[in-house]
Amino acid sequence: MTRGSLRMRLLAAGAASILIALALAGLGLTLLFERHVERRVIAELELNLRQLIGHLGRDQGGALRLERPLADPRFEQPLSGLYWQIVEGPGGPVLRSRSLWDEAVDLPADPLRTGEVHRHAVTGPGGAALLVLERHVALPQSLGGGTVRAAVAADRAEIHAAGRAFAGELAPSLALLASVLLAAAWVQVSVGLRPLDTIRRRLAAIRGGTAARMGTAFPDEVRPLAAEVDSLLDGQDASLERARAHAADLAHGLKTPLTVLAEDARELQSRGEANVAYEIATLVDGMRRHVERELARARAGVRAGRGAQQPVAPVAARVVDVMRRTPKGRPLRWQLDVLPDLSVRVDAQDLAEMLGNLVENAAKWAHTRVRLAGSPDGEATAVVLVEDDGPGVPEHERAAVLARGSRLDEGKPGAGLGLAIVGDLVEAYGGTLSLGPSTLGGLKVELRLPAG
Repeated sequence: MTRGSLRMRLLAAGAASILIALALAGLGLTLLFERHVERRVIAELELNLRQLIGHLGRDQGGALRLERPLADPRFEQPLSGLYWQIVEGPGGPVLRSRSLWDEAVDLPADPLRTGEVHRHAVTGPGGAALLVLERHVALPQSLGGGTVRAAVAADRAEIHAAGRAFAGELAPSLALLASVLLAAAWVQVSVGLRPLDTIRRRLAAIRGGTAARMGTAFPDEVRPLAAEVDSLLDGQDASLERARAHAADLAHGLKTPLTVLAEDARELQSRGEANVAYEIATLVDGMRRHVERELARARAGVRAGRGAQQPVAPVAARVVDVMRRTPKGRPLRWQLDVLPDLSVRVDAQDLAEMLGNLVENAAKWAHTRVRLAGSPDGEATAVVLVEDDGPGVPEHERAAVLARGSRLDEGKPGAGLGLAIVGDLVEAYGGTLSLGPSTLGGLKVELRLPAG
């Protein structure tokens, strides 16, 4: 996959979304866990505050004291993170837990009604952030009356430490979940893009000639696209058919005038006007060549790209059998070496026209022997060779032989269009035509066509 791949883009977007969502979920869960821990700490502080108030008493000198220590031993450990403090009246003596050591909790000066509990966030020993619960208590007459401010506090660092521990334990689970979700995203993207791959393969089949249309076997979201492609193919076929019909009409419209002009040329020649007759005959021959070539190109334009698998051997055998019966082919030895399973994606009529022109040209120049062979060249290409033992064509003249209407020997019969027509047909099917020296001594014509 490349950076321009739609699959890569969807996977990247999905992965980014999953990672961001899981990161936010992890952060949210950690915060929720910390809030839960904080509520538990507040509940414990409320219990400790009630115990603290319940344990208040006075010594023989009348000073406030705790009748017994609180249950949590951390109140007795210096700077343990859990503290209590009692202030008697405004500006009165202060009692504090051993855990505060020589520090004090700086309570805000907010008014408290009796029995009311306030929650504060203050700075405690060593700059620690403390969560404080404070209550204003009216002492009973048995304790001498008066009021006190009782407070218990816990270090928030323990809450944050619990949150970090929870996040550490949550991270592997989120990582595993991310892996599962990424795998699910991969499957989802692969399944979602499968119709596009089906479209690609169906278009390749249409181009290769094994299918005519896209069809309707697609999901609802893709079916309109397939319908548009089929409509486009219908319009293309209609345009090609009209072009072919126009070319045929033009050819038929020109044949009669050309025949009349050819007769006029022969009549002029019989009257002794040879120069004028030659010029007219030359023009008629050139126009006829153009008409024949354009008709061949029109036929190829209609069928090219939609050729079904066509076995080469039967067509080659028919062409050679016909040529054997002609005056030019009767004295020659014919060698047919086409593999039986060789096939090409070319219309049968066009393949017969290609091989017919090449074999006819070879028979025209051969001395004693013509060879027609065919074999695969890889999985996508088939090679067809037509060779003869004639004089051949020099390398510097081979390009001229393929030119439109070119004839190296005006004494030989023909219009010089055979190789040019074959070249047009081969090009229409995406193949190539080349000339070279033959092992038989003459010319070798090589066709490379899409394999079936």
